[in-house]
Amino acid sequence: MMVVRDRTRSRTIRHYLMADEEQVIAVRRHPVALWRPVAEVFGSLILAGVLSRWLGAGAASLVVWFAWLFLVGRLMWRVLTWYVEFFIVTERRLMYIQGLIERRVGMIPLKKVTDIKLERPIQGQFLDYGTFIMESAGDDQAFRQVTYMPYPEQLYFEISSMIFPSIDDNPD
Repeated sequence: MMVVRDRTRSRTIRHYLMADEEQVIAVRRHPVALWRPVAEVFGSLILAGVLSRWLGAGAASLVVWFAWLFLVGRLMWRVLTWYVEFFIVTERRLMYIQGLIERRVGMIPLKKVTDIKLERPIQGQFLDYGTFIMESAGDDQAFRQVTYMPYPEQLYFEISSMIFPSIDDNPD
């Protein structure tokens, strides 16, 4: 399961939590977020094989294979970027950490979230992912949506219960 609900945290997550803040949920985007670069690599492998056979051995064939290696390198970059990207929910805020070299950390206080919406396309229903769209009180949001979220119903209910606690959960 990709949802982390215990005290063991990656260094990436721990780095962005305040000293007295507890991580409740930390999740990576669904691996299907990588489908396009994977498809490009496999499609271009077939194309490179056909072109190199048609072009024969030579400089043109070498250029084709270097172009394919470029796509493989881009896929590796996207996988590494996916690996360090997290959506985090604490008892106080929602955070979305992105970027391998240049970090972008978006944060929305839970108190400011006025609505959360879950969208699941037909393929998301089969592959178990969805898109979360957050609305917050205020002019500007650090982030509005997170795509390819795994276990969407489970996350939706857990986040909703934190944003809109039941009367029994409210100590007031």
